Amino acid sequence: MYNSDMPKGYHAEPTRWDKERILALRQHLGFTQQELAEELGTRQQTISEWETGMYRPRGASAKLLSIIAEKSDFKYSA
Repeated sequence: MYNSDMPKGYHAEPTRWDKERILALRQHLGFTQQELAEELGTRQQTISEWETGMYRPRGASAKLLSIIAEKSDFKYSA
């Protein structure tokens, strides 16, 4: 998982994760919804719900998305 080698005390820049940004990150990584779900330790259905705008990631999921985005050099412009 991406956070396994993060320096102690590391804090990713907070990002507002909307459906477009989540889909763009997943595509940038070349992941299926299932693969991203496994990376985050969640269900594929959760990823689908985020990408359709039914829900937004919060707490640890949002932070982990930010860490993954930073480690993968993901640049998003709306």
